[in-house]
Amino acid sequence: MSGRLDTNGCQNPFFARENGFWLRIMAGECREMLIYIGTYTRRGGKGIYVCRLDLPSGAMEILGGAEVADNPSFLAIHPDGHQVYAINEVAEFHGKPGGGVSAFSIDPETGALTLLNQQSSIGTEPCYVTVDKTGRYVLVANYAGGSVCVLPIVSDGQLEPASGFVQHEGSSVIPRRQKAPHAHSIVVDPTNRYVYVPDLGMDKIMIYWLDLENGNLVPNETQPYVRVTPAHGPRHFAFHPNGRYACVINEIGCTVTMYAYDDTKGTLEEIQTVPTLPDGFEGMNGTADIHFSPSGKFVYGSNRGHDSIVVYAVDEETGELSYVGHESTRGRCPRNFCIDPTGNLLLAANQESDNVVAFHIDQETGELEPTGAEIELPMPVCIQMLPVVGGR
Repeated sequence: MSGRLDTNGCQNPFFARENGFWLRIMAGECREMLIYIGTYTRRGGKGIYVCRLDLPSGAMEILGGAEVADNPSFLAIHPDGHQVYAINEVAEFHGKPGGGVSAFSIDPETGALTLLNQQSSIGTEPCYVTVDKTGRYVLVANYAGGSVCVLPIVSDGQLEPASGFVQHEGSSVIPRRQKAPHAHSIVVDPTNRYVYVPDLGMDKIMIYWLDLENGNLVPNETQPYVRVTPAHGPRHFAFHPNGRYACVINEIGCTVTMYAYDDTKGTLEEIQTVPTLPDGFEGMNGTADIHFSPSGKFVYGSNRGHDSIVVYAVDEETGELSYVGHESTRGRCPRNFCIDPTGNLLLAANQESDNVVAFHIDQETGELEPTGAEIELPMPVCIQMLPVVGGR
């Protein structure tokens, strides 16, 4: 791999306009990205795969991986670009009830991963991990356990035992899916003050204040949660680039709900709910992931069953959505997907067909078109990107 990883010490460096990364990428100095792909390991996969992505073409190449046997399904990259954190999606970790969280260092020349240490997530079957914008804490959502936790990061990137833990309590209307809480993601707001946790089992988005001094989550006094439509099952959550809006994709209801966001109070106010499926579709489906384009002009959501990405245009004045279309992911059960920082490529991880497929994004319409590039690897779940400045 030509070039060197360039992180410049910033949060989500490839999206940060303020430190030159964005300018270098947009100027064409960064033509490659490293992509880290978390997987389920029950069909013989290595664990975490390290791949190279060519930005102009979408071509991908597997470089290597980190052999992690216990389902390193979801990943997060530290703000300084020096570590990757992976949840271990299991019910028992190191002989004790609960899932795990693994910390890896990133080789600055090759992007290869080296295990630093592991800690318990306390709750069972964690499904989502993120890092706060100061780089001091890892935050984890435990799906089966219906809980969230906060783990401090020490100077060398290792994790300390959890400093904060919150157990959700409650249920909703579908006994098979919602008889208990199921925290499905955990997202820090752009100000790094508030944390949002869609809980599929309770049909609520829980809202916390992030206590950086003590490494804990405190219920937001103004609005401790917002309810979604009963039986809709909120799953993943995203903030619009302008900081005025946010949205959640609802797994059971197969919908997207847009909210107006007040970053001074951390509150959400519903604007609109729209379907993720086309009219007339009668098969089984559950949604998975959601992301705004870097421009903020479009929002994308994945359908598992219809096996597609739905595209909506975003009215930045009102936050309302208008339908653009659907695109097949060329595989089965698309889980996480990611959009590169230029907004030109979308990569979709098809869990049940064992492939990751690249699409070009039309900057004017938001529509997707396959590039013809894809890679095969067992049960891909999550894709995270890191730029290589000075690459080919």
